[in-house]
Amino acid sequence: MSNNSEHKAADFIRAIVAEDRASGKHPHPVTRFPPEPNGYLHIGHAKSICLNFGIAEENPGGVCHLRFDDTNPAKEEQEYIDAIQRDVRWLGFDWGDKRFFASDYFEQLYQFAETLIKKGKAYVCSLSAEEVRDYRGTLTRPGRESPFRNRTVEENLDLFRRMRAGEFPDGTHTLRAKIDMASPNLNMRDPTLYRILRTRHHQTGDAWSIYPLYDFTHCLSDALEGITHSLCTLEFEDHRPLYDWVLDLSDPPCHPRQIEFSRLSLEYTVVSKRKLIQLVESGAVTGWDDPRMPTISGLRRRGYTPRGIRDFCRRVGITKAPNNVELALLENCVREDLEQAADRAMAVLDPLKVVIETWPEDQVEELTAPVHPALPERGVRTLPFTREIYIERDDFRLEAPKKFKRLTAGGEVRLRNAYVIRCKEVIRDERGEVVELRCSHDAMTLNAQPEGRKVSGVIHWVSATRHARAEVRLYDKLFTRPDPDDDPEGGSFMNCLNPQSLVVLQDRPVEEGLAAATAERHYQFERVGYFIADHGDSTPGRLVFNRTVTLRDSWAKLQAREQEGEGR
Repeated sequence: MSNNSEHKAADFIRAIVAEDRASGKHPHPVTRFPPEPNGYLHIGHAKSICLNFGIAEENPGGVCHLRFDDTNPAKEEQEYIDAIQRDVRWLGFDWGDKRFFASDYFEQLYQFAETLIKKGKAYVCSLSAEEVRDYRGTLTRPGRESPFRNRTVEENLDLFRRMRAGEFPDGTHTLRAKIDMASPNLNMRDPTLYRILRTRHHQTGDAWSIYPLYDFTHCLSDALEGITHSLCTLEFEDHRPLYDWVLDLSDPPCHPRQIEFSRLSLEYTVVSKRKLIQLVESGAVTGWDDPRMPTISGLRRRGYTPRGIRDFCRRVGITKAPNNVELALLENCVREDLEQAADRAMAVLDPLKVVIETWPEDQVEELTAPVHPALPERGVRTLPFTREIYIERDDFRLEAPKKFKRLTAGGEVRLRNAYVIRCKEVIRDERGEVVELRCSHDAMTLNAQPEGRKVSGVIHWVSATRHARAEVRLYDKLFTRPDPDDDPEGGSFMNCLNPQSLVVLQDRPVEEGLAAATAERHYQFERVGYFIADHGDSTPGRLVFNRTVTLRDSWAKLQAREQEGEGR
């Protein structure tokens, strides 16, 4: 379970919960997270998960249910049920024995519907779906009553029971609430409560040929479970009168309070289920867990951490005001967590060969470096130092500006956790490209400053003869615009896909010890960024590392390097 202190940020919902506890109205709050099992959870869901489970954790005796809103079996799959449970647990939360399905209540919901019919508050309507939409009216035009609105209670009960028995084809009848076709709130204009749907259900099989709609199911499921605070995003604010109407007339065990908060809107991201499906089906990404996707499974594969995501949700906070959150905030929360969590290692992404002529050809010195410089208890790692090494190409310049603190022709630089070297000769190919450096080393400078001179630059390196090879995937934003839907020419969000959202670097030299890297192990590649061993493709025989986030000061530099690499 996650640390309670991570969820103590004050907000208006927590203030309501505190007031209800203090007054004795709800001494033990009961919340719920109610996903539809028709897709994968995304970063927006994380905000709701942290809120609902967080309130339960913060308050003694508090409980949070996981309830699947499984009223549309045509779009639901066991794959999504499994993924949702896996993602909630990965984020650090547990529902214990409080896992439910809306389908658990189908018989009770049906009886509540009959109660509404008997009270004259629901009727069977035989309009087509298109006719229902037309009769509903608009925001400026009131609706019209269905010609079937005044059927008798007996006729409605007979038709509804026959609907349940499977006597009618799909679409021939619906059960609608009888409220007010002139209401300014379109949700109150005789909304549909049940429709005929001959589809096998993943939980109830072929037991039902009618299924309840969300607005009827959700409030009654809340009441049947004893939910005290039904927390949902602002798009359900206009549904709250219907939520209360159904509960007031159905006389369930309790009447939960619905409270709305603003949904999470994140830069360079889309979270619409329809749009995420389009990204997957179009091949713009490799699947729901592609590290460029905002799904929880995608963020996990990218290397984002549960603690970082929870911290992000805490910092965003809970308000009613819509806000567009900067992607940099999420990245920074993850980066701060990885600063402590990630082991250190060295990897050279754009290698330039260096021959240290003063080092014996067959000599290998086993140097040591801390696994984490700030956490000595994690121990040390071994770095084989050899005559030939690789450094980053952009760590060398033939001619460099005054403030360049890396290696230059005739200049010196320190190799991290090793010696100071001096560049004596630059070897170029027939095109004039630098292909090799010939250097000397100062044997007295192993992790020490050379006497009488100061060398301020430090660069990373990897042995050219003792290393592992890896595929390195450099991930960036999936879209080029902060708001992918804001196309000045009115085009699709697909028009601003970032062609550089993934750059794959094959067969790159990495520190020898990384050959034993296990899936989902985090590393800081020193001076490069934070990476994770990919849990889908990385195996002992094939190393694959995904870049999670860059280092704090290296975003622009790495982008320039990647573009130069594409041009070479």
